[in-house]
Amino acid sequence: MKLFSEYHEKRMLVSGQGPVVENAQGLGFRNVVTVDELRMAFPLLDMVDLERRLKTTPLPRNDFPRIEGVLLLGEPVRWETSLQLIMDVLLSNGSPGAGLATPPYPHLPVLASNMDLLWMAEAKMPRFGHGTFLLCLETIYQKVTGKELRYEGLMGKPSILTYQYAEDLIRRQAERRGWAAPIRKLYAVGDNPMSDVYGANLFHQYLQKATHDGAPELGAGGPRQQQPSASQSCISILVCTGVYNPRNPQSTEPVLGGGEPPFHGHRDLCFSPGLMEASHVVNDVNEAVQLVFRKEGWALE
Repeated sequence: MKLFSEYHEKRMLVSGQGPVVENAQGLGFRNVVTVDELRMAFPLLDMVDLERRLKTTPLPRNDFPRIEGVLLLGEPVRWETSLQLIMDVLLSNGSPGAGLATPPYPHLPVLASNMDLLWMAEAKMPRFGHGTFLLCLETIYQKVTGKELRYEGLMGKPSILTYQYAEDLIRRQAERRGWAAPIRKLYAVGDNPMSDVYGANLFHQYLQKATHDGAPELGAGGPRQQQPSASQSCISILVCTGVYNPRNPQSTEPVLGGGEPPFHGHRDLCFSPGLMEASHVVNDVNEAVQLVFRKEGWALE
């Protein structure tokens, strides 16, 4: 998100949980408003929870500055409130207290991070991730307007943009250590075939094409102009300590009848089942590190 400096001065509605204002400011966004602040300014917008509905009608406000974009940092707590108010902002072109007869399209810019549909916690089955919230928002927008919700940027695995940014951080670390030779090979370790492995393989595919044909155009999740990539490959390593479980690989095996596995990735990413296949599968992160040591000729006696 630090790469999207053209939005850092705009007034952005930020959604998520935790210290979202501090998080947004740490990324460079200097003018943000939270969903709760918007709800307090326009209490009539939050109508799902009967306990929170106002018993009286407040005076309308006309002193609330127009919102210029939407920043989605992670899954919120009250999904119904966030979905409703984000839709209000998009449909009113940033002035939810006023409303518009015809929703604008293209709508206000939307930046989103963390596309994982599911993630693994202490429960026996995976839990909803921010990708599930994005799916809800996209579906509601499509149903209400008949048009597709568009993103100015999609960050987080498996977006190529995220791997490009990680590579840039690695390059800077190498420069600070005085390493003259460019890093040609990257390793990506993760427990989710649909985000970690898929993204690493997608980035590997991008690096291969960039080496031979120049960098391809990849849309909202694609790269932004930075220093040209020096890497030539990205090796995916899948660990068995999270979403992926070799004894119960329900989300990664083909469905009954020999069909393709369900696609848990984001709508804007074209699905290629082969990209879910890791270069290596190991038990845990320690084994992944040892594997990299052996591959690079650094194995200890």
